[in-house]
Amino acid sequence: MERWSTSFPLVLLALLAALTLWLDRTVQPSTAVRDGSTRHDPDYIVDNLSAVRLGLDGVPQHQVEAKRMLHYPDDDTTHLESPRYRSFEGRLPQITVVSDTALVSREGGTVDFNTNVRAVRAPTQKSSELVLTTDHLRVIPDDHIATTDSAVTIVDANTKLNAVGLELDDKAKTLKLKSNVRGSYVPPKKQ
Repeated sequence: MERWSTSFPLVLLALLAALTLWLDRTVQPSTAVRDGSTRHDPDYIVDNLSAVRLGLDGVPQHQVEAKRMLHYPDDDTTHLESPRYRSFEGRLPQITVVSDTALVSREGGTVDFNTNVRAVRAPTQKSSELVLTTDHLRVIPDDHIATTDSAVTIVDANTKLNAVGLELDDKAKTLKLKSNVRGSYVPPKKQ
């Protein structure tokens, strides 16, 4: 019993030291990997970009221009500065979208236009020019779809609409305004 009473403090001290060492290792940040894989640096930069996508028939479908394009390999994203997107497919009226920046998805199927977004649908024989402004617009070019959850303003020759959020399907010719919709209509002047 006497032996236990003299060795108990030493066992307790050793146990506390082991626990302290374990806690120290648990809360310390992991050692940084120095192979460059955690860096967010562009692997290529293109100034004054202009790219055209052609259909199977060789006819241009849409064009993307940008002051600068940066591609980041760590997350496979493409960032555009001062982008300009134009769609000119067949019978559909030309649509142009400009903004301060844009983010192209990994697979290239969606483009998120951000800050000072302005989308313009060219006039046709049956409709006037239509201008949409917002601070964010997600465009899915191949499907002719545009969406946003942000505030939007839509103006044509006689109508002004304000709303929060929209879903636009240009092929189906549908426009869904999600909430807080307000509008005004001014009839055209008779000539």
